[in-house]
Amino acid sequence: MKQLVAFFTHSDKKLRDNRWIFTSMLIGSLLSLLASFVLSVEALQLAKNPNAALSCSVNVVLNCATVAKHPSAEMLGFPNSFIGMMAEPVVITVAIAGLAGIKFPRRFMQWAQVGYSLGLIYALVLLGISYFVIQALCPWCLLVTLTTILVWFSITRYNIREKNLPLPRDWQKKLTQFIKNDYDKAVMLGFIAFIIAAIIIKYGNGIFS
Repeated sequence: MKQLVAFFTHSDKKLRDNRWIFTSMLIGSLLSLLASFVLSVEALQLAKNPNAALSCSVNVVLNCATVAKHPSAEMLGFPNSFIGMMAEPVVITVAIAGLAGIKFPRRFMQWAQVGYSLGLIYALVLLGISYFVIQALCPWCLLVTLTTILVWFSITRYNIREKNLPLPRDWQKKLTQFIKNDYDKAVMLGFIAFIIAAIIIKYGNGIFS
């Protein structure tokens, strides 16, 4: 336990920050991979039997089957969860390498930022469709959204600090000070809290019924 505490409280601020960043990425991507795997298995179950009872179909609101049967569940022509199965192992590899002290090329991290930004947009679009159109929520999908937010903020923090992004000098200076004050963490927590509050306000009675 002491070694674990020492690992995350290292006297070198940059090393300590890296360990928190890449650990967050690792945990988030592992959970997202788990969720993607479960959703992929359930997508195959529904393909065999459209009336199959899924483990995460708790009630009318928390219902994976309802979400999975909507066209948005296969926006690219195959189950969305397959994307997570392909992408998350890459993030896991990056996180482990980062924890090992490997510094990534600037161009690589730029593409990682673009890729995960698209992933975050995709996850939020799907959440919006579930929230406003389907009016049912998939617990595993919510986990993917949560972990995608966590990983995106981790990658963004790292890239801003390491000056990996092609930003104007003034923006770089302001954003560097922003993350130095840990305001990015406050924004992330506020964003997650907003999503949770929106779900409870609209679907609270149905979720807990």
